[in-house]
Amino acid sequence: MIIRRILIATALCLSLFSPQRSIAQDKSIVVASTTSTQDSGLFEYLLPIFTKKTGITVKVIAQGTGQALDTGRRGDADVVFVHAKSAEEQFLSEGQSLKRYPVMYNDFVLIGPKSDPAKIGGTSDIAAALKSIMAKGAPFISRGDRSGTHIAELMLWKQAGIDIEKEKNAWYKSIGQGMGAALNTAQASSAYVLSDRGTWLNFKNKNDLQIGVQGDKRMFNQYGVMLVNPDKHPNVKKDLGQQFIDWLVSVEGQKVIGDYKINGEPLFYPNANDSGA
Repeated sequence: MIIRRILIATALCLSLFSPQRSIAQDKSIVVASTTSTQDSGLFEYLLPIFTKKTGITVKVIAQGTGQALDTGRRGDADVVFVHAKSAEEQFLSEGQSLKRYPVMYNDFVLIGPKSDPAKIGGTSDIAAALKSIMAKGAPFISRGDRSGTHIAELMLWKQAGIDIEKEKNAWYKSIGQGMGAALNTAQASSAYVLSDRGTWLNFKNKNDLQIGVQGDKRMFNQYGVMLVNPDKHPNVKKDLGQQFIDWLVSVEGQKVIGDYKINGEPLFYPNANDSGA
């Protein structure tokens, strides 16, 4: 009888601490996302609400969009949450995900010093502003990190008729860092920089910086979310990752996103119901 009890107790212990049970209890996912969703404070606000509702914890890897998508390609994230539609569509075409969900949008703003050496303040024409910056050789900071903001910046130079790879000179500095670092560099060097509005609103070191250009429709900034394809990467937590996506695009998740404000101003506008976003 004593031996039987020992065997039963041993079996119970093994079942409690088996790898299968540990995996079942691990309600966590990894989300590769942009630095703007992190630097804007959105995740700090949103994730505790999601975790409280679902019990799922979320680890965020904050990178530029290009790096975040590469993290997904390696299978090192369950979900990617980024903002460069062309790069997202490439990710889909490679079979790295099976569906892209629009989540929210805001816009880009061109930030610059209050002295405004390029004389662009108050305009809503981003092409004219970039031409003026180049013509005057005014300092400009580029993230240079394959992020969604960097991709947008390069597209805006192109739309202005400027081949920035040929035209850049000492006035154009590529730093290969995130949005917060780019804004800090612009502040330290009295330079212009393209920023997403959310990060700008949450940025604490504005000092001599201000918005120079805003309101151009070419500065629209859409965010999308995708589950990494579990057929390519069996370690992807398909069910938990999809729960996160489903919540983001749900009525509740969209309301949470829309409710995130600084000084009464929304940082993001939910638009999951816009199929063309």
